[in-house]
Amino acid sequence: MNSPAILIGAAVLGLLSGWLDIAMVNQICEVVADIFIRLLKLVSLPIIFFSLVATLSGMSDMADVRSLGGRVVKYTLLTTLLSASLALGLYLLLNPSQNASGLLDSSTPAVTTVSYWNHLLNIIPSNLIEPFLNNNVMGVLFLAFVLSGSILSLGKEHKQTLHQLFESLFAAVMKMTGFFLKLMPLAVWAFVTLFVKDVQNHEVLQGLALYLLCVLLANLIQAGVVLPTLLKIRGIPPVNALKAMWPALTIAFFAKSSSAALPSAVDCAERRLGLQRKVARFSMPLCITVNMNACAAYILITVLFVSQSNGVQFTSLEMFSWIIVATIAAIGNAGVPMGCYMLSSAFLAAMGVEMQLMVLILPFYAFIDMLESAINVWSDSCVTAMVNQELVAEGEQSLEEV
Repeated sequence: MNSPAILIGAAVLGLLSGWLDIAMVNQICEVVADIFIRLLKLVSLPIIFFSLVATLSGMSDMADVRSLGGRVVKYTLLTTLLSASLALGLYLLLNPSQNASGLLDSSTPAVTTVSYWNHLLNIIPSNLIEPFLNNNVMGVLFLAFVLSGSILSLGKEHKQTLHQLFESLFAAVMKMTGFFLKLMPLAVWAFVTLFVKDVQNHEVLQGLALYLLCVLLANLIQAGVVLPTLLKIRGIPPVNALKAMWPALTIAFFAKSSSAALPSAVDCAERRLGLQRKVARFSMPLCITVNMNACAAYILITVLFVSQSNGVQFTSLEMFSWIIVATIAAIGNAGVPMGCYMLSSAFLAAMGVEMQLMVLILPFYAFIDMLESAINVWSDSCVTAMVNQELVAEGEQSLEEV
């Protein structure tokens, strides 16, 4: 792992080079950032697949899988619902749509939206390699669960052989990932340089100030208050957990991708946080796909903000119903770039709302996406730690009863 001092130094250099805005340096940063993200994407899907299959095939039976999976789903729903509820409370308190009407301009082009029905249908692939070729995370999860269930139903000899095979493949991919992560300081410099260059429109920033404040507060309170409180309730020191997961959070922040941080997140959960291997390798890949606290907050605030700024009125019941809608949408969010942004656009298009404001939000989404990615990985880590603690507590209770 790269030391925090080296990463901070790279970020400072990025701030300087971004402020200087030199064309050649910007081009170099774009190439470096693209190469690094490509390398992380290269290993992210294999890690999800091999991690889940290696972990699940090593369990005793399907009852063990259902027990562990049920705990992950329970904490995922809890944290995501809390995030969406917090977002609605802050939105009602700050009311960011009251100052947004001046930003609307009929000449602003519409935002292109995507169909999420096709994404849902593509969860079941037509062949074994299709999900990997199309970067279909949910399809990879489906394959991993089906294959793992099949392995668990085999005889002991075949089951053990396949378990060892996938365990070795997972170890090889993790080793390859370690080589890629040595480039992290260079990547941080490139990411920070490009970010500083992009965020320059101060006039639009003032018009969107309350909206951006609302999104930032919802994310920061969820990460800094709600999740640590849940950890404390389970008897887990939040500061220790944060320190242990910091390398993975750093990667998620600068790469703007929770999936890209998965290799580091699994490693940190096992070695630095000291979680059980079967829990870390099962929960982290699953959470990174379905547990998106920050995405739920962003969808709720953005849809309400853009809708009300365009004159759409909501009843109190409709307002609160968006907690459920945002939670479900975040859990089923497609594994595509800028997924939360595009999903919010899809909701607005379905409602027939003009999306001029989405174009103005787009330049600032770069930073929001960075923050969301880091907070999603932090939430994944908290869920995994709480599942691990629950299993440990149950094990100790069983020993006491004996």
